[in-house]
Formats: sequence, structure tokens, C-alpha cells
Amino acid sequence: MALPAPLRASVTPTELELIASEQLVEIVPLVAMERTAFISGAYGPLRPPSKCKVPIWMATNLKLKKKCRIVPPDWLNVEFLEERLVQETTGESFSEMPFRFAEVAKVLIDTAPDDFPNPDKIRSLLKDIREARQAKSREGLSKLDHSELSLPNLCSMEINEIRPFFIRAMGVLIDIIKDAQPQQDIA
Repeated sequence: MALPAPLRASVTPTELELIASEQLVEIVPLVAMERTAFISGAYGPLRPPSKCKVPIWMATNLKLKKKCRIVPPDWLNVEFLEERLVQETTGESFSEMPFRFAEVAKVLIDTAPDDFPNPDKIRSLLKDIREARQAKSREGLSKLDHSELSLPNLCSMEINEIRPFFIRAMGVLIDIIKDAQPQQDIA
């Protein structure tokens, strides 16, 4: 969702991708490596052809060096995404997706398209899902009232997109409520 510059006081999509890069993903290493300690934790040992879980940042680094193959997460396939798209376009509520699905999908597919069956179809489905969810998000914000905001299954990117608008709108709503309350005279 594109927001005007004054409302873009939030984390950028690139920063969200960096945060999401701490999530673990399965890889099939192509080289052997002993258990290695990093600030964020120790990972390995890597023993081809056994699968291993490592953070996305490490998987993408190894992939770019042609030292591993990334195993797509269970949810990042055409069948699952087609099902979610149907739910998004026919249902009123947001379908359940991983909290950082947009960021994880972008990083993995941009880095390792050859590890995904039909990456172009996956990209297209992800784009359609994001557009359907953005439309629901805009519709939900137009029906906003002061007593409750309920948008279950919103993901991190979507929360980040509406956060500046929501904060500003709540500030205006609070000002309106304050102005509407009668002033008590202190005698």
C-alpha cells in the first residue's frame, strides 16, 4: 500500500526483510562444514546430502556461493498459495499465513528461484494475495471506529504499512473525543 511521505514513518520493507532473515529455513548443503558459532547462534554441522536448518541470511549466503540448495518452506508452493488466494478473494477475514510470509518469500525466491518449482507462478500468486489483503486492509480501515479494531491474521508487512496511518488516525480521534467532552469549570 503506497502511503504519502509524511505517513511513511515506519520500518522499510528492506528492513523487514533483514529482520525476517533470522528465521530458520531448511537447506541441503553441497559442502561439508563443522558446527559454526555466530552472534545469533551456532549452526551446523553441514553434511551433504543431509538437510539442515539455518537462518535465511546464512542460507542465502551459501546459495549465492553455490554451496547449498534451499528447501522451500511447506507454505511456499503453488497449491497452498492458490488455496489462500481463493480464501482471500471469497472470505471476509484474512486467511492464515506465516507472519513474515511476504518478506521470507521475496528473499528466498529472489535468491534461489531455481530451487522452487514454478517460481513465476509463485510470484504471481503472492502478488495477487498481497493485493487482495491490501484491499481488505483498506476496507477495514474505512470502517474504523473508536471502540474496536480487529484485523486477525495480519502479517508484519501489512501491519507496518497501516501503522503510520493508524497512529495518526487514532491521534485525530483522541483530539475529537477530547474536544467533544464538556469542560468542567473549576470554581
